[in-house]
Amino acid sequence: MLRKRTAAVDENEGNLKIDKKKAPRATGVSDNETRKGVWSAVISFGQVLLLIIFVPPFLNYASLQREGQMLQPEGGLSVDIGLGQKIHLMCKGHGQPVVMLDAPTGMSSDVWFHIQEEVSRLTRVCTYDRVGLGFSKQAIQNETTGMEKVWRLSTTGRMVDDLHRLIKSAEIATPLILVGSELGSLNGRFYSHIHDSEVSDLVLIDPIPDDLFEEDQWRQYWYMNLVPSLQVMQFSAATGLNRMFIILGLMQPALRGEGVSQVLEQRQKYYLSNPAHQSSAVDEHFFLNESVSQVKEISKYKPLSSRTSVSVITGESFDEQLPSHLNQLVAKLQKKCLEQLYPTAQHIRVYGADRRMIYKNPSAISEHLTKMIAQRQSKQQSQ
Repeated sequence: MLRKRTAAVDENEGNLKIDKKKAPRATGVSDNETRKGVWSAVISFGQVLLLIIFVPPFLNYASLQREGQMLQPEGGLSVDIGLGQKIHLMCKGHGQPVVMLDAPTGMSSDVWFHIQEEVSRLTRVCTYDRVGLGFSKQAIQNETTGMEKVWRLSTTGRMVDDLHRLIKSAEIATPLILVGSELGSLNGRFYSHIHDSEVSDLVLIDPIPDDLFEEDQWRQYWYMNLVPSLQVMQFSAATGLNRMFIILGLMQPALRGEGVSQVLEQRQKYYLSNPAHQSSAVDEHFFLNESVSQVKEISKYKPLSSRTSVSVITGESFDEQLPSHLNQLVAKLQKKCLEQLYPTAQHIRVYGADRRMIYKNPSAISEHLTKMIAQRQSKQQSQ
């Protein structure tokens, strides 16, 4: 009996030993399966990440190539102004004086759509895209000669030189009525001081005061808030995210609603998704301080001709989305600048409007231009 019990114990111990040996093996299989599961999850995540990183930019690029052909403004011209550069020009209507419209900072000529349509019933009205914006592509290599070497790209001096060559190349009749908003107003001032015989009337909409960037609070807002937000917009366009936001309805173009055609709205979405357009918009904002300095210097050394009339159109605030103290600052400096430089200028204030009045309150600007055109045409007839 004792031997049998001993044998049974030995047998049980043997089984225990076998079980102990098996246990690690079972655990080892479980670890392998866990590792495989983890790696599978990592690979799946990596694949999804690659799709997110590469697919949207690729699809956006392909869409931009197609849209760049489809959305060309009907009736627009690509004018060769020399130096390997072509500028998009759109003229509507017939007659003189010709009205030339220069857009706000970082915006394409489409922003003038309502005003151009209204005013072109009376005379010829032209808009253009500054280099890099809209359909005026940035030249990869641009050999420059003479004064072009002095002015940095995306500053007023260079833009005015481009505009002058555009007017000559397109054979636009002068003297003309030159209308500019924000950066466009700086360009208008510079052009009128340099080429005074070519401008009969200068219209400044929300002009940038000469001393604005000397104020710390404005510089801080511009370079710490506004410019970085535009740089984010540029990056978002380059990665294809802007297109996704537009598709999801999270981003809307500025020019939309009643009276805006589907093609025009699609073109605005094209600009939002186009990193080249967004890059030029960033540059125009970044170098605006330099543009202001250039105009300030020209105003000192080459006063405006007394033959050129000046009128100024402003809203109740420069930008309703700005803090009130910054709006007050702009208004104070605008008044000071205009009193010093253009004391006889006619000042028109549009109530309930801000810097977006060009496409949100266009009738106020159209009415002023209509009166100005009628006066000029009356003088031409009497002569």
